[in-house]
Amino acid sequence: MHALVALGANLPFRGDPPETTLARALKALSEEGLSLLAVSRFFATPCFPAGAGPDYVNAAAMLTVDAESDATAILAVLHRVEERFGRRRDTRWGMRTLDIDLLALGDSVLPDGDAQDEWRNLSPDRQIGSAPDRLILPHPRLQDRAFVLVPLAEVAPDWVHPRTGQTVAAMLAALPAADVAAVKPL
Repeated sequence: MHALVALGANLPFRGDPPETTLARALKALSEEGLSLLAVSRFFATPCFPAGAGPDYVNAAAMLTVDAESDATAILAVLHRVEERFGRRRDTRWGMRTLDIDLLALGDSVLPDGDAQDEWRNLSPDRQIGSAPDRLILPHPRLQDRAFVLVPLAEVAPDWVHPRTGQTVAAMLAALPAADVAAVKPL
């Protein structure tokens, strides 16, 4: 089975720039038993939300995971790797030494279709003040974010969102051109 993850950082960790942290985090994922099948290039991306801090370095990866792996166990591994690189969860959408988001696990929909649809369709103003109390898969914001879709299109352009039926390439094509152009390869 494949898992899709997004990686990002906009703060140095122990004096190293974000791109070094991402490279080391990818190695750490392998050390944790998650096999890297494909990794995108690294991209410079505007901070989200705008003005919240330094710009980010973002990437995406496709991981091979055991068929019996569940999303909660994979998420725990991602959190362990984040912690190794100084991740603190003080502020929603705050600056980070490392952020690794589980975007999708095969065609799994968690916790169920209705909850995934509700979180995916949440209005922008409600997104700021609301955070789910459980894992939502696919990630409910992935279709809205060029900083996720541009790198993801390099590793899984044909992955199909199990609720919308859209491929990564189609979701990327639907974004405003200015958003996509703002995501630049390093």
